[in-house]
Amino acid sequence: MNTHVAVLLGGWSAEREVSLVSGAAVTNALKEKGYEVTAIDVGRTVASTLASLKPDVCFNALHGRFGEDGCIQGVLETLGIPYTHSGVLASAAAMDKPVAKRLYETVGLPCVEGGVFHRDQILAGDVMAAPYVIKPLNEGSSVGVKIVTGEENELPFATEAWHYGTEVLVERYIPGREIQVAVLDDKAMGAIEIRPTKQFYDYEAKYSDGFAEHLMPAPIAKSAYDDVMQMAEQAHKVLGCRGVTRTDFRYDDTEGEPGKIFILETNTQPGMTPLSLAPEIAAHAGMDFGELVDWLVKDASCQR
Repeated sequence: MNTHVAVLLGGWSAEREVSLVSGAAVTNALKEKGYEVTAIDVGRTVASTLASLKPDVCFNALHGRFGEDGCIQGVLETLGIPYTHSGVLASAAAMDKPVAKRLYETVGLPCVEGGVFHRDQILAGDVMAAPYVIKPLNEGSSVGVKIVTGEENELPFATEAWHYGTEVLVERYIPGREIQVAVLDDKAMGAIEIRPTKQFYDYEAKYSDGFAEHLMPAPIAKSAYDDVMQMAEQAHKVLGCRGVTRTDFRYDDTEGEPGKIFILETNTQPGMTPLSLAPEIAAHAGMDFGELVDWLVKDASCQR
């Protein structure tokens, strides 16, 4: 009997639309590999849906809150259904940016200077010298991220609705380049450089064709390339991740190479869209998209 895979997609996070695209790509690839596949647009009755369906495995193609913060992982642990990507603890820790930073620091990974502040503190005056970056504590895909340059009325929660909580992560702005590394089964597969057409690699640049140039492998000094690969593996391991992850870095080469590397965050469920980086890195390493999703299904488990 063919393995029955339930692909979890959609949901209700700010990254719903991206998840729908990821999930559709995964569904098609798994069908081509011969799996029996049921795509589930996740709602708040997902536990009862899965209990009735009784799939052998869940491929978690959700992004954002509930999907990659440990919540759906806890549901799947309770139901005893093996699932792809990281477990409850690793997912929760990686999604909470301040917690992840504290874990990175325990193994000596170079983090960006910053801290958590209430929105009112930021509105009352700069909490650090501009330029700096503000981020929601627990969103992905650069949702809500803003570079503050010091100009008037540029704080998003000063002039528009802010849906990401009262506390905000503030970090010093690091000039330089966007470097991202995919790790599979605890081993870095490669590093890619992203050159967005705008100031930084925001949500639009990540999921709109023509808004960023992808350079694979990243054209940086060999010593820096080796270092960033090792750092991504360290991040994957210290968070307790499994399966595939993608860790994002800033590489400051403004004073020449080799430059300074700063870790930003680890995504425990990297996108599976046509523009997503983890599949692109895997393909460069010799693993096509179908092989990648097949590997993830076979790696699926509970209790981690």
